[in-house]
Amino acid sequence: MWSDWDFGSGRLVSVRRQAIGGSRWLAAAMFAAAIGSAFFAAGAASTEAPKPGIVRKAFGRVEGRPVDLFLLTNSRGMRAAITNYGGIVVELWVPDRQGRLADVVLGYPAVEEYVKASPYFGAIIGRYGNRIGKARFTLGGKEYRLAANDHGNHLHGGIKGFDKVIWQAQPAETPHGPQLTLSYLSRDGEEGYPGNLEATVTYRVTADNALEIEYRATADKPTPVNLTNHSYFNLRGQGEGDILGHHLMLCADRFTPVDAELIPTGELRPVEGTPFDFRTPVAIGKRIDQPDEQLRFGRGYDHNFVLNKKPGEMSLAARVVEPSTGRVMDVLTTEPGIQFYSGNFLDGTNVGKGGKVYRHRYGFCLETQHFPDSPNKPHFPSTILEPGKEYRSRTVYRFSTR
Repeated sequence: MWSDWDFGSGRLVSVRRQAIGGSRWLAAAMFAAAIGSAFFAAGAASTEAPKPGIVRKAFGRVEGRPVDLFLLTNSRGMRAAITNYGGIVVELWVPDRQGRLADVVLGYPAVEEYVKASPYFGAIIGRYGNRIGKARFTLGGKEYRLAANDHGNHLHGGIKGFDKVIWQAQPAETPHGPQLTLSYLSRDGEEGYPGNLEATVTYRVTADNALEIEYRATADKPTPVNLTNHSYFNLRGQGEGDILGHHLMLCADRFTPVDAELIPTGELRPVEGTPFDFRTPVAIGKRIDQPDEQLRFGRGYDHNFVLNKKPGEMSLAARVVEPSTGRVMDVLTTEPGIQFYSGNFLDGTNVGKGGKVYRHRYGFCLETQHFPDSPNKPHFPSTILEPGKEYRSRTVYRFSTR
């Protein structure tokens, strides 16, 4: 069920009936009428518990084309706002130990601000999440040159990656919760990549307070694929101070050290005895400023961790605990790696929802992924998708309290 809702006036503008049954359509209208214009008041804590479902609203225009925002709410009041521009998770409201809801992802209140300047807040990243060294790789004896948008290297899909395109959106009600499926056709040669790639990303808000993300893709030529989501989290609430007091645990005995341009050297280095040992929970800020070469290269943490798991196994990758609110976020994934980024390049120039200023280390990212620069590192797990095969990946961000 979904509706169009004018959040400025607080009026239901129109409800468009889909082939989902009359009773569900009526429930959508009642849901939209009940929540009011303050349903997603950016930057403010909320104790509302609206009915579960999907609401659709206009979110501006990009290059003359309309963009929508979809509000997904589960039966316990957790809700996510996702736009089909870049597949961006604009808002994510989860409870603290007292049951008070707060928005725990950084972002903007209008799509125009994402277009103007965004450090990938909440976006789908593709075709290739993270970096490819020298913006080139060789496949089948042919060298492919990619968009060099990061000091001569290729970062997050290039100049116009998946974070900067409008996806086709299909909302749906499922037994597991409201979901939004986004699809995009990346043409042969886009940003230098070979082959036509058909990608779909499905977001779902489940009854156990989880945001599930499922990625699928097929291609008509061999091509690298490495999709992820680039949400910046702050479990105290977006804009509510730095994240250095969050306690992080990573299920990783090794990480991939980088050179001065943040390209992996190819080594799989043990975390033991280093500031990168998060095998037991430790405050993010405890060792972040130690005189370590890897921390100096990243200006903090900006590294891929090698997860302790079997290929393709869905398992726990990370856990984050915010002591003052009691919020806990578990990250589960089928991916072999996870990029932990501690918001080192946030500098106060990004003003987000509710006028909140995002200063140094006001958010952290946990991007589930294959390893950076894998097309140039044959001993890393392969990221090459062959014709006739399907790329599939799944990640869950599950929230609880303690």
